[in-house]
Amino acid sequence: MIHNIALQFEDGVTEFVKCKDGEKLSDAAYLENISIPIDCRDGACGTCRGLCETGTYNMPKSTYIEDALTDEEASNNYILTCQMIPTSDCLVQIPVTSAACKVKVKSYTGSLKSLEKISNTTIAFSLSFDNAHEFNFLAGQYVNLYVPNSEDSRSYSLSSAPGARDASFIVRNVPNGKMSSYLVEIAKIGEKMKFTGPYGNFYLRPISRPTLFIAGGTGIAPFLSMLDVIKEHNNAESIRMVFGVTSDIDLVEIDSLDNHAKNLPDFKYRTCVTDEKSDHPRKGYVTGHIDDTWLNGGDVDIYLCGPGPMVEAVRTWLDKKGIKPTGFYHENFSAS
Repeated sequence: MIHNIALQFEDGVTEFVKCKDGEKLSDAAYLENISIPIDCRDGACGTCRGLCETGTYNMPKSTYIEDALTDEEASNNYILTCQMIPTSDCLVQIPVTSAACKVKVKSYTGSLKSLEKISNTTIAFSLSFDNAHEFNFLAGQYVNLYVPNSEDSRSYSLSSAPGARDASFIVRNVPNGKMSSYLVEIAKIGEKMKFTGPYGNFYLRPISRPTLFIAGGTGIAPFLSMLDVIKEHNNAESIRMVFGVTSDIDLVEIDSLDNHAKNLPDFKYRTCVTDEKSDHPRKGYVTGHIDDTWLNGGDVDIYLCGPGPMVEAVRTWLDKKGIKPTGFYHENFSAS
């Protein structure tokens, strides 16, 4: 059996390696030209230490010494890649940069399959590529997409789920923006586009407690990917979402959210608009529409994706409330 192991490096680059039954993670990585720092290969130095965030593995205590990995660290899922033998798909954090491990970020080329201006401010499009199985990512991550015939790129979160046949995006239509202008004025279905990735530490973790999603504008994109993943699993925890936008026309993908609310056992969402002239029933910022019960006294995982000022505003709001969430994961963006 082959296990798919996601290596998450501290610079946000993610690389996937295939690990056979009984194979040590460091050996599998080495065969794919990924040089995880190792000094001994005997479980004696601790140089190759990492954190297994998801998945199962074998690593008997007899295979390493206390100086390399303490009992407390092992109980908290810290591992030595030279001794860890995965028994399922895993996500392992490697506390060095991808460059230090000689990882070359991969490049992919896709054909523009669909393109729609879903509002005056938002564009939705998708790319299809022949070898879709070669592109792996974690729900919530982004890629750098290149403007054709240019060295300029834009960072866009994927709205499609890992394993989907096409890579889908929901992006801001920036007036006079280089990518926006290409998509609106020039792009034709079937044209080739290149991207690199995946990148980012903003990705869905296993849901083990109440979870709150906070999206601003096109920051809704990674949450659509996450919700598609969640629906494939039997989740017993509550998931709440607040989706905030500037004006009514920015409220996109509501049909998708309605569908998830209908089909996921305990997912509910609400929207809000900051424009005072809006007829929307909920006006103001996202923080004004989060129920205190959703914060569960701090025992909550919060995922936040939106413009930089929004991210900082939510941080400040949590501090004033004295809430330190168990998990706080965020991605902020700005228009180029």
